[in-house]
Amino acid sequence: MKMPRDPQIWTDVDRYLEGLFTPPDPALTAALAAADAAGLPAIQVSATQGKLLYLLAKLAGARRILEIGTLAGYSALWMARALPKGGKLITLEADPRHAELAKENLKRAGLELVTEVRVGKALMTLPRLDGPFDLVFIDADKETYPEYLTWALKLTKRGSLIVADNVVRDGRIADPRHPDPRVAAVRRYHELVAAEPRLSATVLQTVGVKGYDGLSFAVVVA
Repeated sequence: MKMPRDPQIWTDVDRYLEGLFTPPDPALTAALAAADAAGLPAIQVSATQGKLLYLLAKLAGARRILEIGTLAGYSALWMARALPKGGKLITLEADPRHAELAKENLKRAGLELVTEVRVGKALMTLPRLDGPFDLVFIDADKETYPEYLTWALKLTKRGSLIVADNVVRDGRIADPRHPDPRVAAVRRYHELVAAEPRLSATVLQTVGVKGYDGLSFAVVVA
C-alpha cells in the first residue's frame, strides 16, 4: 500500500489519534493558547509526539530529564508529568521571552516545583549542569545538533536515552549536497550517532500535523 501523497490525510489521522489517546487537557490547551497569543511559532511537538515523550520517560524510569530547547514549555510539560516523586526536569531556552512564558505554563500546570527553566544559549548553560540525566530531549537550533550530542553524551550514563526532533527535514537529509546548513548539521548528527560505540540508535520518519519529519532515538549502551 502506497503512502497517501495528500498531507491532509496525515493531519486527519493525527487528529483522530489525538482524540483517542490525548483527550482535552486544560494545562496543555492553555500552554498552546498562550504561545499562540504571544506570537510564538507553532513548532512545538504534536500532541501524539508529546504523549510519546511522556511514555518514553515512563519506560526509562527517568528521574532526571534534560531538554534542550524549551519554546513555550509544551514538551517539557508532557515529560515533567512522567517524573516520579523526587524527579526533576531542567529545560534550556535561549530566548528570555520564551523562557518566561514556559515558566508561566509550567506553573499553571502545577509543575513549577519539579521543573527549572534556565535562560541562555545552551552551549553556555550546558557546561554548568551536573549529570547524569536519564533522558535528554534535543529540540533546538539544528545547526548546533552535533555539539548538543557531545554534551548529551557527557551528561548521561549507561541506560540513558537521547531523543532528537526534526531529524528528517522533509526528506532533505537524503541529499548530501543540500545547501541548507540545518540539513548538513542534522546529517552530521546522524553520522556521529551512527559512529559512536557508546550508542545504539535508530531514526523513525514521521508524518502528521507537523508535516513530514522524524525522530532520532539513541540509548547509551556503554
